[in-house]
Amino acid sequence: MKLSLRAPEPGRAIILTSWWGTLVFVLVELAATASPDALGAVVTILDFALFGLGSAAFFWAYAIAVSRSRDDEISVLGLYLVQGCAPSEIRRALLVPLVVQTVVAVGAAAVRVYSPLAFGVLVPMFGLGLAGLWAARHGEFPPRVRSPR
Repeated sequence: MKLSLRAPEPGRAIILTSWWGTLVFVLVELAATASPDALGAVVTILDFALFGLGSAAFFWAYAIAVSRSRDDEISVLGLYLVQGCAPSEIRRALLVPLVVQTVVAVGAAAVRVYSPLAFGVLVPMFGLGLAGLWAARHGEFPPRVRSPR
């Protein structure tokens, strides 16, 4: 299953949102690292916006997973780290932005200690939430095994 911009893959919009959000975050974070005083407000607003969107996606994914858990065996690793519920290409497409967000956030916060760039450590919630949302909506989980009563 190869992810392309034209193919109507299930959850393509979620994956593209994760990549575009990551790209914007990286560009703004790098610019703010070079000039934290001039872009401090911009980077803070972006960091909190991505954190808020990621938190909303995280809880939306959780709500979907709760309703699916009646029939499917859903694990936390499967839901939020897309482990075992998606092809490797999809898993990679969802986890690479999460890793990039984490590395850039920690790196920028380490370079500019005591600056607004510290809020960047909240941004990986964006990638985690979108990965969870994809898995909750499109992931293939094994059926729940019913135990006899």
